[in-house]
Amino acid sequence: MTTLLFTHPASLAHAMPPGHPECADRIKAVDQALEAERFVALIRLEAPLGTLQQVALCHPESYARALIASAPATGFVQVDADTLISPGTIEAALRGVGGAVAAVDEVMAGKARNAFVAMRPPGHHAERERAMGFCFFNHAAIAARHAQKAHGAARVAIVDWDVHHGNGTQDIFWDDASVLYASTHEMPLYPGTGAASERGTQGTIVNVPLQSGAGSDAFRDAFETTILPRLDAFRPDLVVISAGFDAHWRDPLASLNLREADFAWATQKLMEVADRHASGRIVSVLEGGYDLDALAKSTAAHVAALMEG
Repeated sequence: MTTLLFTHPASLAHAMPPGHPECADRIKAVDQALEAERFVALIRLEAPLGTLQQVALCHPESYARALIASAPATGFVQVDADTLISPGTIEAALRGVGGAVAAVDEVMAGKARNAFVAMRPPGHHAERERAMGFCFFNHAAIAARHAQKAHGAARVAIVDWDVHHGNGTQDIFWDDASVLYASTHEMPLYPGTGAASERGTQGTIVNVPLQSGAGSDAFRDAFETTILPRLDAFRPDLVVISAGFDAHWRDPLASLNLREADFAWATQKLMEVADRHASGRIVSVLEGGYDLDALAKSTAAHVAALMEG
């Protein structure tokens, strides 16, 4: 079984002001890393344009239409302190949605074992009706809901190891017993959510905050003692990964101390869960990661692990 890679040049057209960490060079670094010889077996596909109907799986259509209408012909429109819309933003965000949905379609149909969607802007901070934290549409959440609506997945697990808590994903599934959201993240840190006491009304929110300076041991312990047992008890039909790589020690926006090997290890552990419960099905979507070298090497370690399964 193969691993799919979904990308699209539209990711490069989502422009940000000079010095903004969520820049087009992030995707260039990922693309270059995945051009290495060991990735020759990756099946590379173009991320299609997502539809308003797909966005509406997790966001009100009125919200999506308002974002689209606000897109400028030139320059930038500011959404919050660090989130801006440029002329290329909407297509990039919609192709992130489309890539995530297409990845689910291929994996749920058994045409591939797993898939990685290398698109920007990221998505896990996007709440039902609020763009924030560089994010506009929540690709991981939409992927999960699409698996349920289009493919009959009864239970979907979303595992988020981005250094920032995925407040948007938590917001969308707070009352949902059919989606388990599990997150490791630095705390205190933006966006300020993600305490262990935040469990959702159905007990399907699993937050394992890590202290500033924590490294491999704390991260792996969070998986071994909390996240992996909860996943096994939940028995997901699909595992979605919010794959942010800003918990790497080199990242400028946070203070965790993970290495590339930690992301590879976590990938392997989630693949074992998927093998036990979901016929190996995993869809991974890129979230954060703002040191280009760390992002490239961590992405490579993650995708290599997906391919080795």
